[in-house]
Amino acid sequence: MHSIQTRFFNYGQEQTDYLKQADPVIGAAISRIGKIERVVMPDPFTALVYAIVGQLISAKAVHTIWENMQTQLGELTPQRLSSVTADDIQRCGLTMKKAVCIHQIAEAIVQGKLDLNELNELPDEDVIRKLMALKGVGRWTAEMLLLHAYERPDIVSWGDIAIRRGMMKLYGLDALTKDQFEQYRTGYSPYGSVASLYLWVISFE
Repeated sequence: MHSIQTRFFNYGQEQTDYLKQADPVIGAAISRIGKIERVVMPDPFTALVYAIVGQLISAKAVHTIWENMQTQLGELTPQRLSSVTADDIQRCGLTMKKAVCIHQIAEAIVQGKLDLNELNELPDEDVIRKLMALKGVGRWTAEMLLLHAYERPDIVSWGDIAIRRGMMKLYGLDALTKDQFEQYRTGYSPYGSVASLYLWVISFE
């Protein structure tokens, strides 16, 4: 099996000190939980494929499909995934819709119509807009790429169920409106991504 290049999301004292000061509630959780080692994938294509695989399914199912893809398809590069068929990709346990989407993105990169490395030079919202123009990529998927490949510092995704659940648990809420979410998100800025790491952990506690 080909190993996928990964590292941990890079953050430190500056970010956690800021969040502790800005929001004592998440600050207390940060002190209690300690440093989080969140795996990121520096290669944006791999991270995008992973985000598409991960749409609306459990972490366990994602892990199984991801292993299958590496075993059955080999190296998950645009060249490799454009050279197999969508059927081959689907056989790894994906829906046909996702398989087609991954295949089309791989083809667009190989044909020079899409450059994911170039996108990293754009502001967050421009990256999201360009990614959402791809079939099968919604805002959540684009935001996951911003956080897990480009390591953008201020991503808190409303579309992420675990993040919303983490927020509700953290602040003792039975429900969460978009306005409340925005209020917390703005409070975490400019280090929302680090807040997201903690909200994910809290949601599974």
